[in-house]
Amino acid sequence: MSNDPLTPYGNKPMVTPIVNAVNYEYSSFEVLRQITDGEIDGYTYHRDDNPTVRAVEKKIAALEEAEDCIICTSGMAACTMVYLTYLGAGDHLIIFHDVYGAHYKVSLILERLGIDITWLDAREGHKIAEHIRPNTKMIFCESPSNPLCKVLDIAELRKEADKVNALLVVDNTFATPYHQKPLSLGADIVVHSATKGLGGHNDLMAGAIAGSKNHYDNLWFTRQAIGTTLDAYSGSLLERGLKTFELRAEKMAANAMAIAKYLSSHPEISSVYYPGLKKDAGYSIASRQMHNGFGGVLAFDVGKSQEDAKIFISELKVICHAVSLGATESLICIPYLTTLLYMPPERRTVFGVRPNTVRLSAGIEKTEILLEDLEQALNRLKTKPALQTRIDVAQKSPKGRGSNYADLRI
Repeated sequence: MSNDPLTPYGNKPMVTPIVNAVNYEYSSFEVLRQITDGEIDGYTYHRDDNPTVRAVEKKIAALEEAEDCIICTSGMAACTMVYLTYLGAGDHLIIFHDVYGAHYKVSLILERLGIDITWLDAREGHKIAEHIRPNTKMIFCESPSNPLCKVLDIAELRKEADKVNALLVVDNTFATPYHQKPLSLGADIVVHSATKGLGGHNDLMAGAIAGSKNHYDNLWFTRQAIGTTLDAYSGSLLERGLKTFELRAEKMAANAMAIAKYLSSHPEISSVYYPGLKKDAGYSIASRQMHNGFGGVLAFDVGKSQEDAKIFISELKVICHAVSLGATESLICIPYLTTLLYMPPERRTVFGVRPNTVRLSAGIEKTEILLEDLEQALNRLKTKPALQTRIDVAQKSPKGRGSNYADLRI
């Protein structure tokens, strides 16, 4: 019988075994020394490493064409680990408004630690040189961005980062490695909410960070110290999702493109944000740095008010009103009321989001079914029926959740 926990019977199982062990028995003190000194592969305690999770890390590293990858408990845990590993008091971080709203909460914590932060609009990414400082240590961006799918030129950001030897970190959650390889474009580190397209089934939460072996070692230290190691069962679910990842990503992108084209000519839609449309501001850059399509997420403005957007969403029969993205099901939400709830109200619209902006993550349903669902829901706006009594989308989150940003201010 093999001593390898991933090949317990001497040959390789078709599914990586789920190793739930928290700790491991040592055959000798010499083996303990070899493991802790890094001379041999081995496991001591779950907070350090887990064989199931490690197997998935190697697969994501291969997808991103990285030397290695480290997985943790959520996408925001991954981003926070990067911040804590590479930023300290007196350092300067450049980040774009066009990132997941929870970064705002993390930024308040970073400011408490003495880190100076500059927020920019991704529409002005070409002006980043005006904001680079000698103490700029990191540039963090999403491309395409959340939720308006703005596109940043990663190669150009690399040039600016090089001027002060800053790290360039790219969140590749929207694009996924099927459509974009940020490391090949000049990024130092790629982060993912693996909860989304990589997992793809609304049944796990995880984050992933891909890069060089040196970055893996640095980030492993942080993960081990703060205890954000993913559990083995979630690791197994993530590995299962990866087996169909490329098939799902291809279909999602095809559905998103069809939806974007349909919506761009609909009278009830004033704006469509999707880099696959030739009229989109990000199309030129996206055409150079993305491949196999432009991703499965788009945004659009419905009607003239948030009430219009609420009526539209409430009338959908197939597309699910829910947060998150990258799932087999098509998901839709109003960012002003969900993903941006972590931000103060005055900051939710400063970079282009409107109260009636809707974000749609295309799933793998038949394209014609999704288009029919959108059409019938949009048709209801022509008469604007009195649906408000059954539309109960909260304007404010409960105490202790969502936009309790005031409690975190310095």
